[in-house]
Amino acid sequence: MQLSYQEIPKLIDISAVRTNVSYEEVERIAKIAKKYGFICAFTMPCFTERLAALLKDSGVCLGGTTGFPSGADCTEEKVSCAVREKGWGCDEIDMVVNVGALISGDYDRVRRDIKAVVDAVHPLPVKSILEVAYLTEEQIVKGCETAVEAGVAFVKSGTGWASKPTNLQHIQIMKAAVGDRAKIKAAGGIRSLADLEAMADAGCNRFGISIHSALMILKEAYERDGIPFEEAIL
Repeated sequence: MQLSYQEIPKLIDISAVRTNVSYEEVERIAKIAKKYGFICAFTMPCFTERLAALLKDSGVCLGGTTGFPSGADCTEEKVSCAVREKGWGCDEIDMVVNVGALISGDYDRVRRDIKAVVDAVHPLPVKSILEVAYLTEEQIVKGCETAVEAGVAFVKSGTGWASKPTNLQHIQIMKAAVGDRAKIKAAGGIRSLADLEAMADAGCNRFGISIHSALMILKEAYERDGIPFEEAIL
């Protein structure tokens, strides 16, 4: 699949979700999202209200995060955070599942955790983050199936905090597990246009990518399409 420079921003959620994100970077992510038309922008919960104000009336969706980065928060805390972000105007919620419970085979707990957030923010779409870098193939499949049973709109590969990146095989496993019952979002270590297009071919519908990497990928697409790309803050 070859995607045009116009199509690519509509597949990318740009994110600033690291520990050292500053106010300046939150302002930057809003500026970049609006300039290039990225579909959605995400930051950590403490900055989400600030990002909401910066994106107001821009047409860029506002994303909320809960359970970052480990997924080990109590369900009540995830729900409280997600509800607060809905109140700030978030259009989507990305939640980290209880990864430890998933690895332990406690699928009922994983399901209840996800469903509590899904129910609390309905009708907003929820993306459940499995953190596949830590999982076996069987655990990825069970995580996907459990998330679909809990009512998610997307299953998502990672937070971007793991030591290993999401790869094409992860997306293929996820797609085989969910079929058309949920969409797929890839995040974590996606650094090139070739990787993005290969994952899109495998059934990935959305990508979570940091500002710098998203701009580099977009630059590749602009140049391939013969369009000048100038971005002073690459």
